[in-house]
Amino acid sequence: MQHRRLGKSDINASAVGLGTWVTGGWMWGGADEADSIRAIHAALDAGITLIDTAPIYGFGRSEEIVGKAIRDRRDRVILASKCGLTWEQERGEFFFAAAEKHPSSPGTRRVYRCLAPDLIRGDVEASLERLGTDHIDLLQTHWQDPTTPIAETMDTLLALKREGKIRAIGCSNATPAEMDAYRAVGPLEVDQELYSMLDRQHEQQNLPYCQSHDVAFLAYSPLGQGLLTGKIGPERTFLEGDQRRFKPRFKPENRERIQGLLAAFAPIAHGHGLTLGQLAIAWTLAQPGCTHALVGARDASQAQENARAGDVNLSPDDLAAMARALQTHGPFA
Repeated sequence: MQHRRLGKSDINASAVGLGTWVTGGWMWGGADEADSIRAIHAALDAGITLIDTAPIYGFGRSEEIVGKAIRDRRDRVILASKCGLTWEQERGEFFFAAAEKHPSSPGTRRVYRCLAPDLIRGDVEASLERLGTDHIDLLQTHWQDPTTPIAETMDTLLALKREGKIRAIGCSNATPAEMDAYRAVGPLEVDQELYSMLDRQHEQQNLPYCQSHDVAFLAYSPLGQGLLTGKIGPERTFLEGDQRRFKPRFKPENRERIQGLLAAFAPIAHGHGLTLGQLAIAWTLAQPGCTHALVGARDASQAQENARAGDVNLSPDDLAAMARALQTHGPFA
């Protein structure tokens, strides 16, 4: 497993990290706690050290499960979580309404983006309790809040760092201008963004920015929420509460187009002894500026498969062939 530094911090983390959005169950058609814990243990045993979670994933459920899983192996984990989405107070900017299983306009939970100092502290204390630890290695602002000055947010994060409750500071879903505002106050180590070969918008700004300013770039959903594994064909159906049931990208005709892309990748994957999913993760990690890929897993076998991608080095010829295939079959909605 390759390890890469989180920005200018003293933290080195596995290039492949375990993302635990699915662990919370919410928006993913549910999740089995025992399977999730086995997946976390398998990821650690396979060399993954970076585990990323957030309070909003299952409204605290993901953090609780992660906490149970790492209770006797905390020293093996670079633990990342987030702050800034609240469903307990109506403050900041309204983000979305949610039902029990997925976002829904008549849902009873109302989620706000708020990075006010007191709410950040409240998020951190609640996360520490759910995670069963006395510190979070990397704390990221989950979505940016236009109602709170970034300088106030960053002052609070730096205070938490001085107090030993967090070790490094990151942001997520942010622009280069917002990262400039963070960096004007103190060290910003990480930017976490949606990025895969199907979602390439950050190649124009965020990736070059992170590369030039020594900020680690953590790609979330590098498998396109499963589309790049080759396991989601046009005939696949999704459980109730699974967000993918309603996304245009997951319409059968679009899935069929992606299957054509993956067929073009198959000889490259075969040549390296990789699955299509492992190849997609390796491609993500090979892109300029991208330092880590966060990949979800429902069970131990998926976690083990994903971890293998952290050992792969694709050649320039491999990457050129994949670029040609992407140009032929893309762009993707």
